[in-house]
Amino acid sequence: MEVLSTIWGGIVAFFGFVSGLGPSVVMPIILFIMGFLLKAGGGKALRAGLTVGVGFIGLNLVIGMMGSNLGPAVQQMSERFGLSLSVIDVGWPAAAAIAFASQVGAIIIPVCLIVNILMLLINATQTIDIDIWDYWHFAFTGALVAILTGSQGLGIAAAVLNEVIVLVLGDYTAPGLEKYNDLPGISLPHGFTTAFVPGAIVLNKVIDLIPGINKIEIDMTKLQKRFGVFGEPILVGTVLGLIIGIVAGKDVAGVLGLGVTLGAVLVLIPKMAAMLMEGLVPISDAASEFISTRFKSRGKIYIGLDSAVGIGHPTTLAVSLVLVPLTVFIAVVLPGNKVLPFADLAVIPWMFVLIIPIVKNNGFRALIIGFFTLLVGLWIATDLAPMITQAAVNAKFEIPTGADQISSICDGANPLTWAIVRLHNFGYIGTGIVALIAAGLAVINRSRIIKEAKAVHSA
Repeated sequence: MEVLSTIWGGIVAFFGFVSGLGPSVVMPIILFIMGFLLKAGGGKALRAGLTVGVGFIGLNLVIGMMGSNLGPAVQQMSERFGLSLSVIDVGWPAAAAIAFASQVGAIIIPVCLIVNILMLLINATQTIDIDIWDYWHFAFTGALVAILTGSQGLGIAAAVLNEVIVLVLGDYTAPGLEKYNDLPGISLPHGFTTAFVPGAIVLNKVIDLIPGINKIEIDMTKLQKRFGVFGEPILVGTVLGLIIGIVAGKDVAGVLGLGVTLGAVLVLIPKMAAMLMEGLVPISDAASEFISTRFKSRGKIYIGLDSAVGIGHPTTLAVSLVLVPLTVFIAVVLPGNKVLPFADLAVIPWMFVLIIPIVKNNGFRALIIGFFTLLVGLWIATDLAPMITQAAVNAKFEIPTGADQISSICDGANPLTWAIVRLHNFGYIGTGIVALIAAGLAVINRSRIIKEAKAVHSA
């Protein structure tokens, strides 16, 4: 037992080191190894991995630029209109650090890799989730459950069940992602983005039932064709930036600067996402060929990635920029909310990546669903704030001066995390309910995968 414990400790330490490298380093390494094993060619695999790494760095730079410009503008709006709330949004980097610093986070990467491999072997998923950095979303759920129940075992179980549900939802949304986001062979088993899929499906069905409203459609692609240059992302971003700057009370230089910056964001993010896809195509092709020749019963296999590859969609970005300032005002007038959105305003686009395929690129529906998603998300973030604050204290995270508690939009406003955590108010019964849901989804998914594989190979 002592030998096994030492080996396991070494594995945990290794993956802890790997996660510390960050996605821009980890992803190229994993893709190079995958490409080499799948016989894509050493040179091609190396180039593919490095291209993806460059794409991630580019995306992070552009997103950082968006956050560093939007953040101060939102703060100015808060000060200008006297907005004051007691729970501070500390942002996803802090949430990730808290998650990985927990006892659940210490072992989450090897455990989730094992679960993913087992699900692939039994045809319960089509996704090879190589985005191991974002396993922190599962660890975050597990850390909160461990605090609520006082059981590390239940925390680990909750994290694993969260992963199973997200992998199934990643498979479910992959075809729409290919059709509406032009991301073939890719799924997004992202613990934050994927969590909004069930709610978006329900709200989209509700809109279908409302006469008149169900006929309204705003398609950014058609809008661009109709209005020419005035419908292009660069103009849409610039106009939204100017409006936000004016509302924030910036001077002329500040207003113009924010306008040009957000115009640049809407142009540069799709270009960085395209670079990511350029690197992924040879690996995806090699994986498809490998599966089709050696595992004929398995059907299509998706490479699971960070949702950053999908935020460049024009509808996603346009809707997000409209909702960024609106979120602050929702937070102030919403009864029962205590969270002041700030650091995580830049992650709002991540909420819409998989909503866009569900609404079939209808910007109006995305805006309506986004409004209600953020409204409910603020309540969730308020409800989870005490546990998130306790998790931060346990991880020796420094609470910002003047804050009673901390939370975040990512993953504090995550509906799937909230549901799993709150079901654990019932202890082991809650774990059983979540396990039944996860197992049911996995069985349904397995049946679909096998049926589709047979249809393809019998054609």
